[in-house]
Amino acid sequence: MSEEIKKNNYSADSIQALEGMEHVRMRPSMYIGDVGVRGLHHLVYEVVDNSIDEAMGGHCDTIGVAINEDGSVTVEDNGRGIPVDLHKKEGVSALEVVMTKIGAGGKFDKDSYKVSGGLHGVGVSVVNALSVHMKSTVFRDGKIYEQEYERGKAIYPVKQIGETDKRGTRQTFYPDNTIFTQTTEFSYDTLSARMRELSYLNKGITITFTDKREVDDKGEFKVEVFHSDEGLKEYIRYLDGNREPIISHVISMDHEKGEIPVEVALIYNTSYTENIFSYVNNINTHEGGTHLQGFRSGLTRTLKKYADASGMLDKLKFEISGDDFREGLTAIISVKVQEPQFEGQTKTKLGNREVVSPVSQAVGEMLENYLEENPNDARIIIQKVILAAQARHAAKKAREMVQRKTVMGGGGLPGKLSDCSEQDPARCEVYLVEGDSAGGTAKQGRDRAFQAILPLRGKILNVEKAMHHKVFENEEIRNIFTALGVTVGTAEDSKALNLEKLRYHKVIIMCDADVDGSHISTLILTFFFRFMKELIEEGHVYIAAPPLYLVKKGNKKEYAWNDVQRDQANERMGGSAAIQRYKGLGEMNAEQLWETTMDPSFRTLRQVTIDSLAEADRVFSMLMGDEVPPRREFIEKNAVYANIDA
Repeated sequence: MSEEIKKNNYSADSIQALEGMEHVRMRPSMYIGDVGVRGLHHLVYEVVDNSIDEAMGGHCDTIGVAINEDGSVTVEDNGRGIPVDLHKKEGVSALEVVMTKIGAGGKFDKDSYKVSGGLHGVGVSVVNALSVHMKSTVFRDGKIYEQEYERGKAIYPVKQIGETDKRGTRQTFYPDNTIFTQTTEFSYDTLSARMRELSYLNKGITITFTDKREVDDKGEFKVEVFHSDEGLKEYIRYLDGNREPIISHVISMDHEKGEIPVEVALIYNTSYTENIFSYVNNINTHEGGTHLQGFRSGLTRTLKKYADASGMLDKLKFEISGDDFREGLTAIISVKVQEPQFEGQTKTKLGNREVVSPVSQAVGEMLENYLEENPNDARIIIQKVILAAQARHAAKKAREMVQRKTVMGGGGLPGKLSDCSEQDPARCEVYLVEGDSAGGTAKQGRDRAFQAILPLRGKILNVEKAMHHKVFENEEIRNIFTALGVTVGTAEDSKALNLEKLRYHKVIIMCDADVDGSHISTLILTFFFRFMKELIEEGHVYIAAPPLYLVKKGNKKEYAWNDVQRDQANERMGGSAAIQRYKGLGEMNAEQLWETTMDPSFRTLRQVTIDSLAEADRVFSMLMGDEVPPRREFIEKNAVYANIDA
């Protein structure tokens, strides 16, 4: 059999069963990360990854993803269809092997797939094991095949149920609520962001995303269609749509270097932040790795060489650093690696050393060509680099001032901080409270043993528009750094955050339930995202949820967090209850604030997480930037949630 025929002969012999599935239901977190919201959505990603693998192999160009009325999810593609013929080793259909054996699939056969996505390679079998019910439908060789499963076990053998002109695979699954006890409800926004991301990372394919739980006035479902012809160039324009570019074009390249497909796109803008997003086989490697190392090396080397030759650095009295070349940069790097090796705390850091040189060379050649052909843009970029270097020196002095004031023990704490007596950071929490009035109430209502209070004076600095040295010079921000006990900046990375001496493992933002309070919360979250991202990534940041209403009649009282709860409480009290609308935390007394918002046995805290760094960056730049229309559109779209959650 020739090599070409062998590569295209995707059959039962291509499927390799590596091990059984006994532990999947017993220890699901080992396979999907956790059994919370993130793990739930990971089920969808695993199924979609199979379709994307078909697309990367050139066998598929259309994928449909739908959240059904009953809460299940369906994923369908027009790929080759999972093989259904007999698997010689297992003695059953290859489809059943794929669906019921962990690690079984064509991804482990290099002749079937050159590269594949999916972080852990656990595949659709794990999705099957963690679903109360799943149905596979295969359109292959003019026939339709079907098999159903309950909690990972086949209900009946694969059977032919009809004939068709179609080809591809359709998977429908219902998550098991005995495993996903927190929720089995999928977030439209979370899945939409990932589908959009995948369409940019795999140009030419069309992904249709439908939410059948939502029907408009015309009786039509909510539908989005994602398709990109230019790939990362379009992705850059989408991410940077709320920022002002300083160069005329997105700089990009897409070709194979050293047998490694490399795609890069970047642009410079007027902001002071660096936003680099890296991917390996469609996986967001938010911890970076060797491909990011290669990108930074190629960028710094090429720009430094051009800047030196231009003579623009001659008057500078200090060295330019790598950070300076990346200020105001938005970039995306995507590589395809046949056998990726992942490292890091969350296994999202690429470790393949052979990737560094091809990426570095590709980026260097791309930039050399652009700088030579666009001398005006080249001059603007170098001027931006020089300004960044000057600002970095100013920020270094301001940062050193923050670090000198950061505590090692109890002394040197901000004067407004009311600390707790507990010494174990894992048991301590600090409330960042809007204003002295609410801060005073919170101090009276708290449990002094483990709850600390830090009042903030009005709206903190909008760090999205501020140079770094201005951020570190801001008194409120310095107080946050000092109170938390963290330090920023190391010899290796001037932007790294050191959490070793973090004094509280819960950092809780508590603001008024109104527009101003929401704005202040967003300002604080923007600061955390830009300067303390690790704090969010390690799960330390929360938002308190104070009630909007007190419903009272005689000795009965109920708190309500939205209009529906208010009306229900009023109805339970006979419809003539007194209703008090809390316009701010200061309108509550200490006892009310404690029992609704600060008592761990009753309160509701929303943990702040980042599903997609790229989407989070886009939203923060839009909410805190200068462009008003997109901000207004976002607020109008999310107004119902803002009213409930504010």
